[in-house]
Amino acid sequence: MLIVSKCFTGECCRYDAASKPDPAIARLVEEGLAVAVCPEQLGGLPTPRCPAELTGSGELVLCGKARAVTRGGRDVTENFIRGAQEALRIAKAHGAARAILKAKSPSCGRGLIYDGSFTGVLTEGSGVTAALFIQNGIEVETR
Repeated sequence: MLIVSKCFTGECCRYDAASKPDPAIARLVEEGLAVAVCPEQLGGLPTPRCPAELTGSGELVLCGKARAVTRGGRDVTENFIRGAQEALRIAKAHGAARAILKAKSPSCGRGLIYDGSFTGVLTEGSGVTAALFIQNGIEVETR
């Protein structure tokens, strides 16, 4: 079983109420080979929502050394952590060993995420959900 970012299925769940459809991934969900999740929605954030970025990597957020903050300055760290934990619970319940998640996202990105300045600058690191998945032995690929 595979976990995928829900925005790949055409679901308008991104912060801007848009999606990033990927027909091949949507087909995997339709065929029952993948389960789609949106960690930010699972964490209780609405759609649409103010964009958020991390003040450090997802790994640092998980250990309390960085935060998830909206462009307006609202701290949404607990929502990001709660959503990551719920996504992990779903992944474990389905026996998922792999995930295909949305690149650069503060939740789903792996390897490169936005740097917290809201200027489009990327920095090394992973989003909160990607980091939690990796810590729990789930292989993460991004698109």
